[in-house]
Amino acid sequence: MQFRRAVRGVSLIEVLMAVLIFSIGLIGLAGLLIVSTRSNQAAFVRTQATFLANSMADRMRANPYGLWEGDYTATFPVTGTMPQCDTTNACVPKDVALRDKILWGTQLQTFLPGLGKTTIACTPATGTTYNPTGQIGLRPPYGGTCTMIITWGERGTSGGTDDNTDTANLQSFTWVFEP
Repeated sequence: MQFRRAVRGVSLIEVLMAVLIFSIGLIGLAGLLIVSTRSNQAAFVRTQATFLANSMADRMRANPYGLWEGDYTATFPVTGTMPQCDTTNACVPKDVALRDKILWGTQLQTFLPGLGKTTIACTPATGTTYNPTGQIGLRPPYGGTCTMIITWGERGTSGGTDDNTDTANLQSFTWVFEP
């Protein structure tokens, strides 16, 4: 009978240790799930930045006259009133560029959290002058380069805050391209 009393608490200690180890494993799994979700969100935002950059580059290619005139060089968001163009009042290239910049600035603010300084700067090719009749038939019509820089804040960056007010941890997408 004495032997039974000494063995009684051993199985309870084993069960408690198993529960402790299982709980630590679940806490680690929850941490991995949180990191995975944050990484997925960061990848989504970066994909949005890439999509928006391509969208603006396509708009610039569609308006070569506005591009040659330097109408796309700007810091965003752009202020101004949206040009009213319709079948009776056609837009000139400068109006198309302004419309593109206003719409794109709105998209940036909508899809990118904590939007920082965003710029587009275009430089024509060296030695070229604007000649709408002679240059427009060439491909690419611009011949120069544009640099697009988009900055935004990401949640969960090192030292960042959840409301994206920490400007020291902004992410940046820089693209030098030939429209």
